[in-house]
Amino acid sequence: MKEKLLRIGTTYIPVTNVELSSEWYVTNLDAELSYKDDDKAILNLANQSIFLVKSNEDQRSNFIDIYGEERFSITFEVNGLNALKSIHMDFKDKGIRVCDIENRGHAGRNFVFYDLDGNKFDVWSELSPIFRKKIL
Repeated sequence: MKEKLLRIGTTYIPVTNVELSSEWYVTNLDAELSYKDDDKAILNLANQSIFLVKSNEDQRSNFIDIYGEERFSITFEVNGLNALKSIHMDFKDKGIRVCDIENRGHAGRNFVFYDLDGNKFDVWSELSPIFRKKIL
């Protein structure tokens, strides 16, 4: 194979109310709204395109692993532990459902947060070296 996949361009997230959810992502996560209709919203967030897609109430982006634990499908990266702590506090101040900062036994620290529909997301204090070189 001569060519390689270069990046993940779009992530699709199920939501029950496109209007409320798009406002939540813009207000709480500083996403930029680029398009919205009754069935979907397209956001720019964390250098990626996020599609919020109107779905049934029981749909989430989360999944259950073989041990019965609910898992997230997206991990956001921030630039260091101080940034992680600052964002964690900011999310708490905004009333976002967040879990405690964790030490999972690998480099950095993490915390989990949820959107209005219960979609679970992870935040990690370690910025990928390749991304750091390209962006910072």
